[in-house]
Amino acid sequence: MSETNERRPDDGRPEERLHQLQRRLADFAAARGWEPYHTPKNLAVALSVEAAELVEIFQWLTPEQSAKVMEKPESAHRVADEVADVLAYLLQFCEVLGVDVLDALAAKIERNELRFPVEGTSTPNRHSSE
Repeated sequence: MSETNERRPDDGRPEERLHQLQRRLADFAAARGWEPYHTPKNLAVALSVEAAELVEIFQWLTPEQSAKVMEKPESAHRVADEVADVLAYLLQFCEVLGVDVLDALAAKIERNELRFPVEGTSTPNRHSSE
């Protein structure tokens, strides 16, 4: 595999790409001696900060403006960067705690499908915040 492919895993199944990126993040932190700082608490806080930075982009936009944010290169770049930061911290958080992010998501979707069935079924619809 070339250095380019190692740095940007564009081939393979999404699960493999996710694992490669998670490993790359861990290697990046290890090479810089950051592991002592990558505690669950610190990573959760960093994740929250990065999510807030993503929210900040949309803070004063109308719903119509927010739907068009990716049409402008400058705002599209900012959104992509913040999404990357959020995902990076989430993957590092999962790595430290041993959470398989894809398994966790699949299990959550399954629970939500049971909790919030399609209209016309026996269980009434509720919002996910209930």
